[in-house]
Amino acid sequence: MSLTNTPQQMDAYQKYTARKGLVILVLVLLIFLAALIALNAGSIKLNPYQVIKAMMGQGADVAEIVIWQIRLPRILAAIVAGVGLSVAGCVMQNNLRNPLASPSTLGISNAAAFGANLAIIVFGAGTIRSTGADAVNINNPYFVTLFAFAWSMVATVVILLLARTGGFSPEAIVLSGVALSSLFSAGTILIQYFAQDVQVAAAVFWTFGDLGRIAWSEVIILTCIVGLAMVYFLLRRWDYNALASGEETAKSLGVNVERVRMGGMLVSSLITAVAVSFLGIIGFIGLVAPHMMRRVMGGDHRHLIPASALMGALLLLISDTLARTLVAPVVLPVGAITSFFGAPLFLYLLARGYRKQ
Repeated sequence: MSLTNTPQQMDAYQKYTARKGLVILVLVLLIFLAALIALNAGSIKLNPYQVIKAMMGQGADVAEIVIWQIRLPRILAAIVAGVGLSVAGCVMQNNLRNPLASPSTLGISNAAAFGANLAIIVFGAGTIRSTGADAVNINNPYFVTLFAFAWSMVATVVILLLARTGGFSPEAIVLSGVALSSLFSAGTILIQYFAQDVQVAAAVFWTFGDLGRIAWSEVIILTCIVGLAMVYFLLRRWDYNALASGEETAKSLGVNVERVRMGGMLVSSLITAVAVSFLGIIGFIGLVAPHMMRRVMGGDHRHLIPASALMGALLLLISDTLARTLVAPVVLPVGAITSFFGAPLFLYLLARGYRKQ
């Protein structure tokens, strides 16, 4: 029996990869289109000509401020954070062999919220600024970000230590994440119970999820971390493919299962911790986007990782544009928009999956 590929097999494989490449290209074009729409959308109306002039530094002062200081950082943050959260969810679901694994289900997001509440309420990072509609103010956002990041990594380290020392199965790791999520939620409730009204309002405001709070320096930090993580994940794509076939199969192919699993979990948690600490809690992106792309692209991580990244960026960018325009000039929390659309979509995908079984 010959092991060489026939011309028909080679042609079929080329068509297979071409279809995957076409899907990725379509996603890139959709993100570009959504970014153009987001640049033109908002309470301050700008036509495409004004946007182009402002991008070139030749527009009116107001237009340049709106584009360069408000909308462009927000759009880039949506794309980069969407990429990071979606890829983190994709790798977690594969490494833990659990379709419900995501940054939110492992307790990382709730740990960040606990850290933010600790900084705002206990250490006074949230105050009252005026008696108007903008009374709630977080007067030390970097302090809040640092606390959110630190507690996110605490949750990550606890999960990794439980997995390493306790010999937990992938399913048990997810259950540990659920338990940690409940624990941090209880801690947040207790802190808020003894806090003043304005402090509670500031803490709740932080947890909503808001892309408008990010600055260029934070966009650069987030981009560097997500970019390095993407390189790491793509270098491990064959290991993830082997792991998807089962631990025994992966070990027989020479994959160090524990190292691959722990490395993927650590990098995924780092992305989540940084994104949540800068932007607040943004749910369902890391859960829904990989599921959507897995149905289109299959389980090959050579294509699944970049496709999930692009879908996550597209979903978060569209959600943020809707948050800015639905009831403009009021800006809705993007975390509420992603949850509002993500939960029904996930239930639909879940129902379809069970009907096919």
